[in-house]
Amino acid sequence: MSEQETPPISIFYRRDGLDPGSALGEAQRENPVQHVQDFWLHRDGAFWLVTRYADVRRVLADQETFAMHDPERAPVLPNELLNMDPPEHTRLRHVLTPEFTAKRIRALEPMIRTLVGELIDGMESRGSSADLMDVFALPLPLGVICGLLGVPDPDQEQFHHWSRTTLDLGLPIEERIAAGRESNEYMASLVAEKRRSPDDGMIGMLVREHGGAVSDSELVGVCELLLLAGHVTVSNTIGLGVLALLSRPEQADRLRNASEGDPVIDGAIEELLRFLSVSSTALARTAQRDTEIGGVPVKAGDQVVCQLPVANRDPVLGAGMDRLDIGRKPVSHVTFGHGPHHCLGAPLARAELRIALPELLRRLPGLALACPAEEVPYRVNNEVYGLHALPVTW
Repeated sequence: MSEQETPPISIFYRRDGLDPGSALGEAQRENPVQHVQDFWLHRDGAFWLVTRYADVRRVLADQETFAMHDPERAPVLPNELLNMDPPEHTRLRHVLTPEFTAKRIRALEPMIRTLVGELIDGMESRGSSADLMDVFALPLPLGVICGLLGVPDPDQEQFHHWSRTTLDLGLPIEERIAAGRESNEYMASLVAEKRRSPDDGMIGMLVREHGGAVSDSELVGVCELLLLAGHVTVSNTIGLGVLALLSRPEQADRLRNASEGDPVIDGAIEELLRFLSVSSTALARTAQRDTEIGGVPVKAGDQVVCQLPVANRDPVLGAGMDRLDIGRKPVSHVTFGHGPHHCLGAPLARAELRIALPELLRRLPGLALACPAEEVPYRVNNEVYGLHALPVTW
């Protein structure tokens, strides 16, 4: 492939602006469990593409039939927790869950509010236009996660680079693996430091409360996952969410005018999460025995990929699922996955979005796109869908 050619995009990652790719919608309607010869994480092979909501939930919930572990999968993403099966996954999840309880998240909210305010203050002080991704959507969740883990401020930009490289499917696999290795080495040194001298951050608390019950490699994997998934997913949800709302001014006004504690805010966040679905797929599962999905036979050893954005648009969830409606009664979406591997950091992501989006709209009532919506550059062919930039004025 020449440098000028665009890397091919797997069917699993195709998008059309804020919507899933048309081929995915067609698959859901006509062939919802289909065998495709496709590439995924740069590995040639055949996969079962699952697109209907009920089938996706069934696959994600049944980790005895559909296991995470696949020794042939390219070692790009963190190995711990995300790729674990029981009993190791159950044990580690039990240790980590208390770090993301409602009480712990509420304790983080003042820090989130302070950071949101500081970022908006900075926007106002620098003028009346900016790239919202650069000045708000990216630094907010990165700052929250790095603060949670105790990553020093000067190192945050390096972590963003590692995350961006690791998730970019258009880059050579060697470059992505190298970025993951560098991130792993840094995090290993940070974990070793917290092991020697535990502080009040999450790593230090895990060390103090659980000691040898969590190994260094497990701590490294968990922290890498939180940095990788915890800031990239939230930042791109903020960016896409602002784009969607500014393209629908009446919905932006409704969120802007909602007072603190108004159920409209929680409903809006759930609807944006459902509608945008920045994580295109759940990680591939491997069938452990002959089975079926939606009446289609699947053999032991077959790879199964659940496509989340189109599952979140399934008509079975209600009428008009292809439309954004922040007044919609929230539905049980699969944006954070489902079952035993449901995203551990979902409460933190919701808290960041619940605080950031209404405050941004309130503080900057004149917020508007600085270019036509169709000219906003999307970040395609990526593990996490989003925007390269979001030019705005206020």
